Amino acid sequence: MTAGRLALVALVGFVAALAGTYTGRTLSPTQEDAGATLHAIMHDEANLDAAQKRSLEVLEEGFEQRRKSLEDRLRADNKRLAEAIASEHVYGQQVAAAVDATHHSMGALQKATLKHIFAMRAILRPEQRGAFDKAVDQTLTAQTR
Repeated sequence: MTAGRLALVALVGFVAALAGTYTGRTLSPTQEDAGATLHAIMHDEANLDAAQKRSLEVLEEGFEQRRKSLEDRLRADNKRLAEAIASEHVYGQQVAAAVDATHHSMGALQKATLKHIFAMRAILRPEQRGAFDKAVDQTLTAQTR
């Protein structure tokens, strides 16, 4: 394959990746959207008592710090991935390792988010859980139904 054709294939692949990323971000509910929905339910609809409000405040403060740390790690992993791509220009060892690191960070963020969701649910009384559970279900299945 000539250098010109290789460059064209790389360009087409890059544009396709950008289009896929844009489409995914546009059509999928974001973590902020999901968080806003659950936040609204917890603060506006669940009729929390004073003890539940204090517990929720503690949970939110702790999660905010953990989430920020994990998002910082993910951004750093993405930067390393970009550097590996720029260095190798193929799916080589550096790119593969950077992809694995990025996936690990994404998984850690997802696990931390789920633990936070379950911790919030745990402070709810049984009669308060229905709307919360429904919002979680709708958030996770919005694009699959």
